[in-house]
Amino acid sequence: MPQIILLLAAGAGMILAGKLLRGASGRVEEDLRQAREAMDRKEQSRDRTTATPLERDPETGVYRPKRPDIS
Repeated sequence: MPQIILLLAAGAGMILAGKLLRGASGRVEEDLRQAREAMDRKEQSRDRTTATPLERDPETGVYRPKRPDIS
């Protein structure tokens, strides 16, 4: 009987770990997509004298390309 409980606990742990990894993978993919878009905008402008402005995300502390103001 203890073996069954151990197998169930291990299975539940593996399922939880898989969900956490998929969530992290999605966040990394979104960050890479934003970085690629910023690089494409930079290349399209052909202006090599100025850097892409960055803004700090207050929640994570990560710097990301500044989003244009759409008003």
